[in-house]
Amino acid sequence: MSGLLRGSARIRRVLRGSTITQRANIATRPAKDKFGPTETIIGLTVFSFTILGPSGWVLANLENYKKKGTAESE
Repeated sequence: MSGLLRGSARIRRVLRGSTITQRANIATRPAKDKFGPTETIIGLTVFSFTILGPSGWVLANLENYKKKGTAESE
């Protein structure tokens, strides 16, 4: 059994080949340019409209989508 484990470990080493170490670019310093309150508000507003806009459109026009779906199926 131990010979089988040693053989499988050797095969894994051969198949692994040369490993490339990947490093993430993590900044530990503060940002070079600080964001002001205006930029923050604009960013959050755009983000909110991007996420909530399409779902709000569908919910606002739900009755139209229901009518269109029944007309096509008949």
